[in-house]
Amino acid sequence: MQIFLISDNADTAMGFRLIGVSGVVVHSKEEFEDEIYKALENKKIGLILITEKFVELCGELVYSLKSKRHTQIVQISDRHGSKKTASEVIGGYLKNALGINL
Repeated sequence: MQIFLISDNADTAMGFRLIGVSGVVVHSKEEFEDEIYKALENKKIGLILITEKFVELCGELVYSLKSKRHTQIVQISDRHGSKKTASEVIGGYLKNALGINL
């Protein structure tokens, strides 16, 4: 299983490359959509990491793909850190996984 990164930030992509994670840097919604579909078609990729910006920009698509695909899609912060507090992130995980609102 491979891990693949879709990032809006070259520094984030470089950091992940240093630990052996390949990926792409994209700057628009259209580029993101093209790359996520390419990654999902690649049977070797089992985990797709995407930066927070693209979850904000394409949230409906991301959540739809998460529920319909076997490949895991995980949101990560970029080099600037998360815009959300820890409780917001954990609350979001609980809501998505269990349907619980805190």
